[in-house]
Amino acid sequence: MRWLADECVHAAVVRELRDAGHDVLYVSEQATQSRDLALVDTASADNRILLTDDKDFGEIVFREGRATNGIVLLRIPPARWRLMWPNLRDAISRHGDGLCQSFTVVEEGRIRTTRLARG
Repeated sequence: MRWLADECVHAAVVRELRDAGHDVLYVSEQATQSRDLALVDTASADNRILLTDDKDFGEIVFREGRATNGIVLLRIPPARWRLMWPNLRDAISRHGDGLCQSFTVVEEGRIRTTRLARG
């Protein structure tokens, strides 16, 4: 899968995604402090799923109706970062390509996904 990982995503999660064979662009390695709208547009233009822990992206896609290729919101506290990858891996395993065109919330032991309208 193709991902755009927001700078707020723990580097270990990015490393695990890459080790699992995913194509990941990591904002921290390129353009730090990018605006949320720019990240959504970049991910969409490059057919990438945006991976973040920033809840503001929900407002961008639901209230503003911004088109996206998909967003995965990690809702696991930073202090529990070791749980991020196993829970994300589970979401990928369960939903696969269904993560595209969806807004998915990944929590400890829980995955919620909502299909997004095509923009």
